[in-house]
Amino acid sequence: MWVAERHRRILELLSSHQGLTTERFADMLGVSRETVRRDLIELERGGQLARVHGGAVAAVGGGPEPAYAERTALRQAEKRQIATLAAALMQPGQVCFMDAGSTTLALAKELAAREGLVIITNSLEAGRVLASQRQHEVRLLGGRLEDDVPATYGEQTLTEINRLQVDWAFVSPVSFDAVNGAMDYQWHEATVARAMLGRARQRVVLADASKLGQASRIQICPPAEVDLLVTDTGAAAALLATLQTAGVGRCLQPATAVAVAAA
Repeated sequence: MWVAERHRRILELLSSHQGLTTERFADMLGVSRETVRRDLIELERGGQLARVHGGAVAAVGGGPEPAYAERTALRQAEKRQIATLAAALMQPGQVCFMDAGSTTLALAKELAAREGLVIITNSLEAGRVLASQRQHEVRLLGGRLEDDVPATYGEQTLTEINRLQVDWAFVSPVSFDAVNGAMDYQWHEATVARAMLGRARQRVVLADASKLGQASRIQICPPAEVDLLVTDTGAAAALLATLQTAGVGRCLQPATAVAVAAA
């Protein structure tokens, strides 16, 4: 098969599968994994797909997110559902990480009505919401400020995260699917979320139904490294079952109000 034909077939496969592993590409094309890796590098350089750990995702799924201010105004009811369920997980005296995002901001607002927690975040807005109630110990991670999302990032942020061990980590990715797990569009956001999950006893992904079954550009973690996925009533039971089969520990949504163990 000529190079141009392989490239065409790779893009066709991604248009129907959203994301595939290098090994799966090789099997479907009848070529070696090394050949596929070279093809994926060339196609990524042309902006036609996005490589992720172990494979690639369609470029359409890896497009830029809407601006943070716009995301905050979207799906507010769904984010409140998620925030209510996630907030109920924490007990007084426990410690959590919380990354910066519109869904975790909703969680911060829900936690502000509770008492006796230690919350560590890189989000300026979440920190402000929580500190204004003076019912928790709130710690803001240091680092470099970014323009779009009001939060800290960079080596200083990661160093501070890696000095700590917490009970919970709550992160809100751009997408979550059974192939790649949690993904983000921005490298610095994915890196912070990954570090937080790596230092928590319970790793929680907050994702509304519109993010499920989708892929973005940079992997945060695979499905098997997520202890709990919290979503809204719009998430289909069949899709949640697929995610659990892929390794997600449990799924929680308002329709059941209980965490469902993986089969």
